Amino acid sequence: MVQGISAAKWSYVTRRVVDRGRMCLSGFPREPRLGDLVAAKVTALGVHDHAEDVHGRSVSLYPGDILVGAYGNRYATDFFEGYLPEGTAVHLLTAGGVIGTVVSAHTRRGPPTELEVIGALTDPRGAVLSVEDFAMPMPVPATPGLGTLVVLGSSMNAGKTTTVAAMVRGWRRAGLTAGAGKITGSGSGKDRWMYIDAGATAVLDFLDFGLPSTFGYPLERLRATMFGVRDGLVGQGAQAVALEIADGLLQTETSALATCLAGFADGVVLAVADALGARAGSDILAALDVPVRAVSGRVTASPLACREAAAATGIPVLSPAQLAGGAAVDLLAPAPAAAIAAPGGADGGCGGEPAGGCRTGKPGL
Repeated sequence: MVQGISAAKWSYVTRRVVDRGRMCLSGFPREPRLGDLVAAKVTALGVHDHAEDVHGRSVSLYPGDILVGAYGNRYATDFFEGYLPEGTAVHLLTAGGVIGTVVSAHTRRGPPTELEVIGALTDPRGAVLSVEDFAMPMPVPATPGLGTLVVLGSSMNAGKTTTVAAMVRGWRRAGLTAGAGKITGSGSGKDRWMYIDAGATAVLDFLDFGLPSTFGYPLERLRATMFGVRDGLVGQGAQAVALEIADGLLQTETSALATCLAGFADGVVLAVADALGARAGSDILAALDVPVRAVSGRVTASPLACREAAAATGIPVLSPAQLAGGAAVDLLAPAPAAAIAAPGGADGGCGGEPAGGCRTGKPGL
């Protein structure tokens, strides 16, 4: 290993990288691609004055540090929009080590941390290495004995990860073996550790299948990752599986994956911030014949908003505490026909691989 990367800070998106000592640092012999591993020097600190290491621990960054990360895109409505860069002057898109060029940012965010790419990581033959080179093989197809529940959201920060963790906690308290996975997003240790701390005995995400972030990848790759995560969790002994799809239902990849859920998921838990998000999300999923078993997320912080959401959707509204306290186990029962979301009406309370692939058509409000 050359001196430039022997003392580098290796970011979270490199957590599967092995044999560092055999790697070299060189210029790009081809056009950069999503997932390429690169070493970059910190030239100016911005909003990310830290990075997550391979374990997910926050490590401080200083000007002059060498950071090893991966090229990728980012779609974050409350943070950065960023893309695969064209030159060597780049930005740190995420604390997890996704590197690209910021093209827009939320107004409450500061400027991005600036980096200068010093080279690509290559094998001894000079071939550029990618996180894909360290991906796990696709598991044998398998379905969990007690079901697969997918958590979707109305937007970023709607409470999706908290909802998954609460479901896992509820299953573990009932003596079940729980698996948790994240299908889309940007590589970060934060969500993984939340799942583990809640009691998940098996945890996988898109990074395990060679994607540092998922924005910009084709639907078939994301669909294969979704099946791979579920199959891998079952292979590791999970009886019940909870899967999180990032962002909101109107985000491109999330919207596309939602069309693949009928026949894959035994049900959806919809995490939202308010009653309008619950109504709109349930309408979208109803058009896709995807059963919404419950509404959860930030909306549950307000009893009044809970009642609004239940009245608007006719779907039970369950807080993370209720899910962890036993309601998550009830969600594993077969979905009643009424669980295919039909907006309006009843008081909801408060408190196998598809043969034809994904459904066609774009869901709308």
